[in-house]
Amino acid sequence: MGIAERKEREKEEMQKLILDTATKLFLEKGVEKTSMRNIADAIEYSPGTIYLYFKDKSELFDAMHVKGFEIFFQYLSKVMVIEDPMERLEQLGIQYLTFVIENPAYYDMMFILRTPMQAKHNKEEWNPGDRSHQVLTSTVADCKRAGYFKDQNPEVVSFMIWAQVHGLASMFIRERMKFYPEDKREELLFEAKHTFMEILRRF
Repeated sequence: MGIAERKEREKEEMQKLILDTATKLFLEKGVEKTSMRNIADAIEYSPGTIYLYFKDKSELFDAMHVKGFEIFFQYLSKVMVIEDPMERLEQLGIQYLTFVIENPAYYDMMFILRTPMQAKHNKEEWNPGDRSHQVLTSTVADCKRAGYFKDQNPEVVSFMIWAQVHGLASMFIRERMKFYPEDKREELLFEAKHTFMEILRRF
């Protein structure tokens, strides 16, 4: 490995360390109460090091969103090889909840946490977010062409499905399932999603 390649790898590793640490601290302390110094202290570097990669907290939070949606898209895009659209929709819900379980901090930041973020996304940066949503909307459109949701607006159906699965995810992330045994909560998530899909199949 050459010097340039090694430096680029070290840069990527440092960016990942900063992003992962910032995500954890933002969720623990809140965005407003987390400073760049807090993040620097957590990774045992000077604040100046953080500013070499991100000019301010808003830009850092912006980068965290982009990274989160890149990871999210990797999960959702796995279903695109499934030809049957309703089965694809079923598996899409599974991948969505799997992302939630395996990446709770990112999901909370992306879809639940309220933030005063000021940075703007350009079209290229938001491709992962747009593509993630398109996996759902294109699958619902394919379901309609296959004879499902005959009298329904595909946009409304897509939003309804997202809202339902997001509700399940939010209850899990924000620990609103304490009425249920801890070892049964993940199973309950997937069973509830499956039951919802069974209802959708009747449309």
